[in-house]
Amino acid sequence: MIERVWIGVRDGGPELVFLHEGLGSITQWRETPAAIAALTGRPAFVYARQGYGTSDPVAVPRPLTYMHDEAARLPELLAAEGVRDPILIGHSDGASIAIIAAGVVKPRALVLIAPHVFVEDVSVRSIEQARDAYAELRPKLARHHADVDGAFWGWNRAWLDPAFRAWNIEAYLPRIEAPVLIVQGEVDEYGTIAQVEAIARRVASETMLVAGAGHSPHRTHPAEVHARIAQFLTTALAG
Repeated sequence: MIERVWIGVRDGGPELVFLHEGLGSITQWRETPAAIAALTGRPAFVYARQGYGTSDPVAVPRPLTYMHDEAARLPELLAAEGVRDPILIGHSDGASIAIIAAGVVKPRALVLIAPHVFVEDVSVRSIEQARDAYAELRPKLARHHADVDGAFWGWNRAWLDPAFRAWNIEAYLPRIEAPVLIVQGEVDEYGTIAQVEAIARRVASETMLVAGAGHSPHRTHPAEVHARIAQFLTTALAG
């Protein structure tokens, strides 16, 4: 079972598809899906991947290909929901999954919030810190996940596996044909501007750098981020 929700009225036109972060869920998107749906007039499909929210649990450890595996499942999921003209909006792991899937799904547009296309030292250090602080983080995360330990350790152990250092999805970037907006916090604790630069070298894209924002600029600076995403999507849909 995959936890899912629709926001807005479906009319056969383009539809927003939200792909959450590595420890994310439907509830952790907060008001972002509803806000962008309202600003663009497009319905939104929000779901929790297996192992997150109230979706079915997964076996831990996860394979190091877990993001590729999720990208491979996305076309079937969208087909089951009747989504034929998607706009992918991904955060962190969700943005990486969107990049991998874009060549097959052929989205109308892509919004990549704090995306990763390769592994950086800063990412590993922050994920190590999360591991060491898990006892404190667990009660908060448990509000969002039925299997909180599976959600956390499935993500954490994959990223901290020494073999994961070789993970790189830059080869998928030239397959993207849709317009792209990258939203990056200037003080993101999980990634640097190098991620943005790597994407921009290979894909025609726009970038929003959010001053003072960390890894979740849509949560800490919602008004400006939602407005910029809506502006970008309105232009993309008109083109």
